[in-house]
Amino acid sequence: MTVMSDMSLWTGRIDAGEGQGALRWHQWVKPLAADQPAGTVLIGLASDEGVKRNQGRTGARQGPSALRKALANLAWHGHTALYDAGDVACVGSDLEGAQQRYAHQVSQVLDQGHLPLGLGGGHEIAFASFSGLADHLRRQTPRPRIGILNFDAHFDLRHAEQSSSGTPFRQIAEYCQRADMPFAYCCLGVSQLNNTQALFEQAGRLNVSYRLDRDMNSWNMSAIEAYLDTFLRDIDHLYLTLCLDVLPASQAPGVSAPSAHGVDMQIVEHLVRRAKASGKLRMADIAELNPSLDIDNRTARIGARLLASLMD
Repeated sequence: MTVMSDMSLWTGRIDAGEGQGALRWHQWVKPLAADQPAGTVLIGLASDEGVKRNQGRTGARQGPSALRKALANLAWHGHTALYDAGDVACVGSDLEGAQQRYAHQVSQVLDQGHLPLGLGGGHEIAFASFSGLADHLRRQTPRPRIGILNFDAHFDLRHAEQSSSGTPFRQIAEYCQRADMPFAYCCLGVSQLNNTQALFEQAGRLNVSYRLDRDMNSWNMSAIEAYLDTFLRDIDHLYLTLCLDVLPASQAPGVSAPSAHGVDMQIVEHLVRRAKASGKLRMADIAELNPSLDIDNRTARIGARLLASLMD
């Protein structure tokens, strides 16, 4: 079920005496409609069924609303149009149906020339986002070279009977195999202690590029940048997905699986901006915000800042 965005979430301070130079996100965003100029479109996947299936702590279905609230009062520094397409809600346990509807909407938004930014929800959003992007690109060329850049403490390559927040990149690999497309997956911030040896072996079989969280430090920045640049060089289109549990628990407590180590926000934001500067970004999303576990809206605020960094 797709619902129109609740525009009442877009409220905040108004500095009327300072003119157009004092606008905030809530004053700029508009509901998505047909035949609008190309811009950025926010689309939510209100679901935590994937987290539930993955034996995690539920509550992420409220993530899209919390991200909108956190974005609403930020100062607006952009120039492009910004639209809200509402949420695709997971009804009951029908995660697969919700993923299909979300993918279809992403594909339509791309067909209209917009840049979709997904709001999660659990990381089951990733398979839906990639599917929508791939379906769009395959109408232009049968074997698009899509690179998947995931900031995450987990590979999310699990084998399971049903899709979940732990399976999206394994599902993407299978999609690519069926479509005879290359599977190019880079995961930054992987926690060795939170991924089994079986998952590392699976990553090896699939030729996944990755860096461990303990290697994602400021004194290694030049090496990290070179690693990212090499990955970006060999793709034509970038899908960027960011699981908020890649951040330290002190910065992002409102997730299903808080990180004991994590990667500092400054490093993540820098690399997100670098990836966007490649000019290859076609789709991005933020996943795993669980407002019921958040403290002082820290995680929502950090998610909002990272989304905003994709708009600069």
